[in-house]
Amino acid sequence: MFDHEDHFGEDVAATYDDSTGAMFAPATVEATADALARLAGGGPALELGIGTGRIALPLARRGVAVHGIDLSEAMVARLRAKPGAEAIGVTLGDFATARAPGSYALVYLVFNTIGNLTSQDAQVACFANAAAHLRPGGCFVIETGVPELRRLPPGQSMLPFHAGPTQWAFDVYDTATQAMSSNYVEVAEGRGSFRSIPFRYAWPAELDLMARMAGLSPPQRWSGWSGEPFTHESTQHVSIWRKPAA
Repeated sequence: MFDHEDHFGEDVAATYDDSTGAMFAPATVEATADALARLAGGGPALELGIGTGRIALPLARRGVAVHGIDLSEAMVARLRAKPGAEAIGVTLGDFATARAPGSYALVYLVFNTIGNLTSQDAQVACFANAAAHLRPGGCFVIETGVPELRRLPPGQSMLPFHAGPTQWAFDVYDTATQAMSSNYVEVAEGRGSFRSIPFRYAWPAELDLMARMAGLSPPQRWSGWSGEPFTHESTQHVSIWRKPAA
């Protein structure tokens, strides 16, 4: 077990599903669930970092048996309160090392969740854990962003990604350690608040090496859930590694 702090407590869970971000757009959710259902091929799926069930619930509605692992009791409580959640099992724990019952045709992490593991050792352990849960021939899928270091001018470590009348958000990068953080500032009723969530970014090639160390095949890689080609201009990727069938 790695010593990870839970940055998704009640204060985050209470409003997590209220987000108007692109990841909550119905078209995004449907495309993600459709692609994962095809990759599961009728077998069961394990979501690492299941959270409030943004993807697990629509995937289960497609007939896929879904189980999840998550460290945050507050996020899981939101999932369990939703219709259809009774069909989804959840194991509370660190998804880098926690074991869920059974074996799976599909193990997946979505929306940059791999970065919540803030050390290389933890990310390597996550790949090994995913491989241990997979049936022969099953696949491990990660959706995450490509580090935006091309946007950093010399001497700068901060990139804003939201600016509004009362809310601001920015990422901070440490290119020496691959540590980063997403930071949120809000002013409401004359009072300010600040929240920072740490991550560790990894390049696609580094993730491929982790997969190889876990005994998984070279990847199939898209820039989105509809199978768009991955290019040097892609800002995110969906990577698929398989466990050998033999």
